[in-house]
Amino acid sequence: MDDKIGVMNVYTDLAIDSREMASKEDIEIEGVRLDVEGDENIRVTIVDIQNENGKRLMKRPIGKYITIESESMKINDVDTHEDIIKIMAQKIGELTELKPTSAVLVVGLGNWSVTPDSLGPKVISKILVTRHLSDTGALPDALEGSLRSVCAISPGVMGQTGIETLEIVKGIVDKVKPDLVVAVDALAARQTNRINSTIQMSNTGVSPGAGMCNKRLQINEETLGTPVVAVGVPTVVDAATLVNDTLDRMLDEIISQTTVGSEFYDMLKHLESEDKYRIIEQILNPYAGNMFVTPKEVDATIDRLSGIIANALNIALHPGISLSDINRYIG
Repeated sequence: MDDKIGVMNVYTDLAIDSREMASKEDIEIEGVRLDVEGDENIRVTIVDIQNENGKRLMKRPIGKYITIESESMKINDVDTHEDIIKIMAQKIGELTELKPTSAVLVVGLGNWSVTPDSLGPKVISKILVTRHLSDTGALPDALEGSLRSVCAISPGVMGQTGIETLEIVKGIVDKVKPDLVVAVDALAARQTNRINSTIQMSNTGVSPGAGMCNKRLQINEETLGTPVVAVGVPTVVDAATLVNDTLDRMLDEIISQTTVGSEFYDMLKHLESEDKYRIIEQILNPYAGNMFVTPKEVDATIDRLSGIIANALNIALHPGISLSDINRYIG
């Protein structure tokens, strides 16, 4: 079981997907701690990769990965969105060690011209930036201690700029010298039900484009020299995964209708997942092997999710800002 994780070329940026592919939830993995909070409406899962064994099995850096799941993210459920914002702000605080005087750089990764990849830039447009006020002494005395020095940038993608995203971010970090970098990006998921209904936060940084097999240089504490918190939402799933899941459901139905002990039954029961996935990839290539799928209502959903994430960041980064302040003055 342990050696099979990572064998399938399944595209996912979510640690919770990797944990489920490594083993079933009731089987403990040495070096990986799993905690689940919340209820059926808002589920919070914390995957804590604690040592080299966990890193090897999960194929992810050592660190903490916090996932918030709720189907209400897909719809205009204001009350639940406010609850998600509060939970997310709290969890971001748990991933950081900010002081009242800490400075923060928020980076919105992605391509603002491609809707499923525009989450980062849209979040940036809603961030409460204050560096231009706090660093020049223009911040009113009444707000002193309520707002941290926050700046934000959306660097675009290499196809637009011809520059590695890390090079742009590194240049800004060297000049601005923030105490924390928050990187927001669109992700890819392993399961279709997690598309646009999941927010992942981690203290391990981010590899832009990794879930879509378009890996760029990693943005993390090692490359920047500054702690990095990554925030992302899966907005796409690759076509092979979608077909694979559909085939799994079909096989389950066929197996249920097949006589136990027959040769055909045994063949279906012992068909390995990686074999199915490999066959699907071969069939789809070269026509749809590089295709990623997103729901048709992605435009409205990205606008909604960008507001949730931006508001949570505004609350987490500014100690004097509350959700009522956002609704009244910012939102």
